[in-house]
Amino acid sequence: MRFFADLHIHSCFSRATSRDMSLENLWKWAQLKGISVIGTGDFTHPQWFSNINDKLYINDNNLFNLNDNYVNKEIGDSCRADVNFILTAEISCIYSKNGRVRKVHALVMVPDLATASRINTALSRIGNLSADGRPILGLDTKELLKIVLDSSPDALLIPAHAWTPHFSVFGASSGFDSLEECFEELTPNIYSVETGLSSDPRMNWRISGLDHITLISNSDAHSPAKLGREANIFDTELSYDAIVNAIRTKSGFSGTVEFFPEEGKYHYDGHRSCGVRLSPEETIRHQYLCPVCNKKVTIGVMHRVEKLADRPDGFMPEGAPDYHSIIPLPEIIGQTLKVGVNSKAVEKEYFKLLNSLGNEFFILMDAPLADIQSAGSQQLAEAVSHMRSGRVNIAPGYDGEYGHIKIFGETVCKEIKGQKMLF
Repeated sequence: MRFFADLHIHSCFSRATSRDMSLENLWKWAQLKGISVIGTGDFTHPQWFSNINDKLYINDNNLFNLNDNYVNKEIGDSCRADVNFILTAEISCIYSKNGRVRKVHALVMVPDLATASRINTALSRIGNLSADGRPILGLDTKELLKIVLDSSPDALLIPAHAWTPHFSVFGASSGFDSLEECFEELTPNIYSVETGLSSDPRMNWRISGLDHITLISNSDAHSPAKLGREANIFDTELSYDAIVNAIRTKSGFSGTVEFFPEEGKYHYDGHRSCGVRLSPEETIRHQYLCPVCNKKVTIGVMHRVEKLADRPDGFMPEGAPDYHSIIPLPEIIGQTLKVGVNSKAVEKEYFKLLNSLGNEFFILMDAPLADIQSAGSQQLAEAVSHMRSGRVNIAPGYDGEYGHIKIFGETVCKEIKGQKMLF
């Protein structure tokens, strides 16, 4: 069975997240997006864990479903589908190792509430789990891995958004140069890394040390509408064991849905305060200093990949799963209507398209262009065609500033090339 899974999200109890991040809204928006399996996020937070206990029930496949009492009956027939939850949480580890301060975020996935409870008990002895849905702990990531492994043989720890400069395993500011440097003798228990919004599989393929690793992608959503901006494609039975086995072995893991990495907010180097965006070559030429204020620039993902890569750009390991670069449908609609993505006009057109054609992933990836034109407009169909073939222009993101993407018209950047064709 082919299905989409978004395993890394947050609840309303994480900092800088929407109050709308409830289990009911996650269930609703997963259907609108076309997601069959969604992470709960934040199972370490006591109140969210209580919500999970109250509102979800475990099914025969060790996935969770929303209790009927909380089901929204208003989902239209075109998008209505089963939604399964999987227990996940993100944990922030800040600690000193090998003479440097390390800041590494990790995604944890567990099979049942008992396992989650054991992890919560162990972590509550180290820090305050009530302070944030993404707890910040003075804990070596290797020690966190030990706790996860001791909790259940079926639990997984996956380095989150692995290239983000400030909070990741490979981050330029506080990460490591290899998985082995971080996890030491426990490295064989790391089966996957999350590429993050600012990198894609093609960039990660340049690192031979990741050949045995499954490259997953998730939205890291802080609001329901951001679900599915990145996701995973599985072709397995719908169960916890099948999902974990696919991540561990790559068998049944069909690939990922990706942001165009240039649109991610840490793709290029730069200094946001001065509005300075730099390619890795330009950063080196300026000796890693902002040409405006002479302070150090934030080193982005592209630069970090270049530094650690032992292969040329364009290398593809044998048997590597496919990936598909997309632009969220509201962004495409906004560009065709020439209005802001959060406008009422975009919202109205978005739900009209969903009611006519089906969920967002279907529209973006599979719907015939003639049907999109009929339900929307000729320009919308052309925009989706451009996206599917990679004919877009992007001013890359930098230092916390998202990149700016244009489907029609020019930007300061060259056309993106080399992604898998969707159409």
